[in-house]
Amino acid sequence: MVFPDGAILEIRIWSVPTPVPPSAHGFKYALFYGHPGHRLICYDNERGKGDHRHHGALELPYRFTSIEQLLADFRADVEKLRGEAI
Repeated sequence: MVFPDGAILEIRIWSVPTPVPPSAHGFKYALFYGHPGHRLICYDNERGKGDHRHHGALELPYRFTSIEQLLADFRADVEKLRGEAI
């Protein structure tokens, strides 16, 4: 999704046969909101790091409980930054 101000929202979620270590669930995901070349919010999991979120330059652990909660948390962060519901 591309917003009128040029911001991009991209959600990619894959079901994987084995968890991406150290994650314990069967999903690989990357949820991005920002502008070309400028990440504002990102939730992802990668080998060696596990589940985490980026808020600007900060990288913090994320407690994954479900895909539904992941999407709700991401949406809340994006709406907070945009100052509007998406």
